[in-house]
Amino acid sequence: MTRASRTLDRTKPPETPPLPAFRLPSVYETELPNGLKVMLVEDHRLPLVTLRLGSPAGSKFDPAERPGLAEATAALLTEGTATRTARQLAEEVAAIGGTLDASAGPDSLVLGGSALAENLAKLLELAADVTLRASFPEEEIRIYQKKRQQELRAERAQAAYWADEKIAEAVFGSHPYGRLNPTPESLAKLDREGVSEFRDRMLAPNGSVLILLGALPSRDETLQRIRQHFGGWEPREIPPPPPPRFPAPRRALILVDRGGSVQADVRVGQLAVNRKHPDYFPLVVASTLLGGGASSRLFLNLREKRGFAYDAHTTLQPRKDAGLFAVVTQVRNEVLEPALAAVLEEMDRLGAEPAGEEELADVKNYLSGIFVLGLETQNGLANQLATVKLMELPGDYLETYTDRIQGVSADQAGAAAGQYIRPDDASIVVVGDASQILKAVEKFGKPTVIKAE
Repeated sequence: MTRASRTLDRTKPPETPPLPAFRLPSVYETELPNGLKVMLVEDHRLPLVTLRLGSPAGSKFDPAERPGLAEATAALLTEGTATRTARQLAEEVAAIGGTLDASAGPDSLVLGGSALAENLAKLLELAADVTLRASFPEEEIRIYQKKRQQELRAERAQAAYWADEKIAEAVFGSHPYGRLNPTPESLAKLDREGVSEFRDRMLAPNGSVLILLGALPSRDETLQRIRQHFGGWEPREIPPPPPPRFPAPRRALILVDRGGSVQADVRVGQLAVNRKHPDYFPLVVASTLLGGGASSRLFLNLREKRGFAYDAHTTLQPRKDAGLFAVVTQVRNEVLEPALAAVLEEMDRLGAEPAGEEELADVKNYLSGIFVLGLETQNGLANQLATVKLMELPGDYLETYTDRIQGVSADQAGAAAGQYIRPDDASIVVVGDASQILKAVEKFGKPTVIKAE
C-alpha cells in the first residue's frame, strides 16, 4: 500500500478547484458604410469557420393575424434564390463541407453557417445570396406549408404544447411574446407575398451583425470579401418593436381539457426580467436553486422524497424586453393536488429560507461550469456572441458572466425569488383530462377551462 492511498480520505469528495474566468480570443469589430456590424474572431485550433448573420427580425414583428411569419421567412431563406434553386444551394453547401440554415426566435432572425476554412469565400457568397436574393419559390412555400402543418398537428396532440402556449399567453398577455407558434389559420394563409414582405421590411444591414469565427485569413482579405458580398446591401428604416407592455403578475388558473390524459402537465409561471436587468443574475441563481437539476429543491421533493413526478425543473427564458420564469412538471392525475401544493410551497420557501453556503456554492459552480463549457465550441461561442450583439448587452458580458454568478449572495437570490417567484402572483396552467382532475384544480381557485383543439 502506498503512502498516498493510506492518507487519502475517501469519505470526502475531491475539492473542485476555482473555475478560471472565460477570456475571449482575439476579436476585431468594425462597421460597413451600410451599417452592418462585423465581428472577426480568431480561432485556429481547427481548420473551420463559423458564420452568424443576425438581424432584429424576430416573431415579435409578426402581424397579429399571422403568427409564424418570421419562422417561415427564416426557414425559406435557403430554399432558393434568384440564381440558385434549393437543390443547387444544398449541393454547393455540401461541396464545401458546410452547413447553412436560418431560424427565428422571439427577438431575432439568425442565419448560421459553417465550412472548412479554405472555403470561407464560398460560404460568404452563399450567405449573401440567400440574405439578399432569396426568391421564395411558390413550390418551396407549398412544401414548407404542408410540412409545418403536419408538424403543428403533431405538436398540438402533445400536452406540453398546450402547457407552454398557455403559460406564455398568461404571462405576456397580448404582447407578441405570448404567441409561440403558428396557428392552423396562419399557416393556411402563408404565401409568397407575405414572406417577401416580411423579408423586405425587416432584413437590413443596419441593425444586423455578421460574425465570423475560426481559422480566418488575414484581416484585410476577410474584410475585402465581406465588403464584396455584403457592401451593396441597401440600408432601410426598420419598424420599431411593439411596446414592452405586459400585464402585472397575478394569480391565474387555467385548465386545458385534454380528454384521455392519464397525467397532468403543469406550468407555474411569472413575468421575469431580461439579461440587462440588475436582478437577472440573482434570479438565475434562485431559479437554479429551485429547479436546476437533480440536486434542486423541486427535484428532491417531488421526485426523490414523494415520488410524484419523474421530472420537475424550472426554466428561465430571457427575451430582449422581458423574461419568463416557469416551473415545469408532469404528474399522475391522482397526485395532482399534493404535487401542485408542493410546487407552490417550494416556491414560497425559496424566498423565505435563504440557501445554505454549500447549496449556494454548488449551484454557482454548476452554472459557471456549464456556461464556460458551452463556449468551448465555435458554434457555442458564435451563438453567444450573436446574443450579446442582438440583445444589446455590454461588450464584456461573456467575460464577466461567471464573476457575476459567483458574486450572487444568498440574500440576493432570496430577494429575487421573493420578487419573481411568488406563488400568490403566479399563473398556473394544468393540461389534462378535466373529468379526472377538475376537483383537484379547484382546490387552488376557480379555473378558466379551455378545450384542447
